[in-house]
Amino acid sequence: MIAAVVLFWGSLAALTWTHALYPLTAAAAARLRTRQVARDDAYLPSVAVIVTAYNEEHAIERRLENLRALDYPAELLELLVTSDASTDRTEELAEAAGARVIRNPRGGKVAAQDAAVRSTEAEVVAFTDANSTWAPDALRKLVRNLADPRVAYVCGRLRLEDPSGSNKEGVYWRYELVTRESESRLGSVTAGNGAIYALRRSDYVEVDPRFGHDLSLPYLMPQRGRRAVYEPEALAFERPTPTNETEYRRKVRMFEHSWLIVLRGRMLRGQPPGYLLALLSHRHLRYASGVLHLILLGSSLALIGQGAVYAVFLGLQLGLLAAALAGVGLARYYVLITSATVVALWNYLRRGVPATWAPQREELA
Repeated sequence: MIAAVVLFWGSLAALTWTHALYPLTAAAAARLRTRQVARDDAYLPSVAVIVTAYNEEHAIERRLENLRALDYPAELLELLVTSDASTDRTEELAEAAGARVIRNPRGGKVAAQDAAVRSTEAEVVAFTDANSTWAPDALRKLVRNLADPRVAYVCGRLRLEDPSGSNKEGVYWRYELVTRESESRLGSVTAGNGAIYALRRSDYVEVDPRFGHDLSLPYLMPQRGRRAVYEPEALAFERPTPTNETEYRRKVRMFEHSWLIVLRGRMLRGQPPGYLLALLSHRHLRYASGVLHLILLGSSLALIGQGAVYAVFLGLQLGLLAAALAGVGLARYYVLITSATVVALWNYLRRGVPATWAPQREELA
C-alpha cells in the first residue's frame, strides 16, 4: 500500500510539474533573469537554405518560389534541395526552379542534410521543410542572432495556419511556444522545429541519422558551451494535419525518435544545472507523460477506499477518458497525443527506430 501511495503522489507531482508548474516557473524566472542576445540586423553572412525532400513534387516548386522571394541579398543566398532518393519528379522540378539538387541514396532526412552541409561553403546553413513557407524577412530575422558569438543555433516561430478539421495541435503549439521563449531567455531552448532553423556551418554536428535535428541540435549546443535560441519574429507557416487522429500517427513517429535520443543520446551529460533541469522537466517528463498517467491510474485504482483524494483523482481521469471517447476536442487531443508517447516507447523497445519514413498524403492535406 505504501508503494501505491508513493507511485500516486510521485506520478501526480511529475505530471503537474511538467505540464503546469515548470512552464510557469520558467516564465517567472525569465522575467527575473534574461540573457540577452546581441542581435545585429546588419549581419548578413552567406547562407545555404537547405530543403530536404522525399517525393515532394506536389510542393517543391512552390517552396522554392517562396524562398527566392526572401528579402536577402541574392549573391549571399544559395538554395539547395537534398533529395532522399525521391522516386517522383522532385529532383527534376527543383533543378528547373533554379535550386542546386543533391541526389542521395535512401538514408533518411538527417543523412540527406549532412550531405547538403558537406557540399556548401556558406557561412550559415538554414533548414526548412518542403511543406513550409517563410515570411519574406524570416531569414534576416534568423541570422541576426548569429551575430552573437555565443549563439550557435537559432530556431524561428512556426505558425500553424487556419486549421481545417478537428486537429487541436494549434492550441498545444501556442502553449509550447510560450515555454520555448522562456527557455531561450534563460539560456537555451530544449527543442526546435524542422520548419525554420539555422546555425553556423562550423557549429553543425553530424548526429546519428535516426535522431533528427529538432531535439538533438539544441541540446548539443550547451554541451559545447554555446546557446540555442528562439527568434519569435522569424516566421514560418504550415497547415496542420487535418484531424487529431492524423496528428496521433505523426506524433507516434516523432516520439519514437524522441525516445531514442532521450534513452541513448547522452543529452544530460555535461549540461549546465539550469539547462539540465529544463531538459528533465520539458523533455524527459513530457515524453514520459503517458507512462506517468498509467501509473497514476493504476495507483488510484489500488487506493480506492483509502481516502477521498484517490477517488477524486480516479474520477477526474475517468472523466477525461470519457470526454475523449465522446469526441470533446481538447480532451481527445490530449489523450491521443499522450497515448502516442506510450505507443512510441513500445515501438522503440520492440523494433528500434528507422532512419527513413514516407509522409502520408493526409498529413499534408
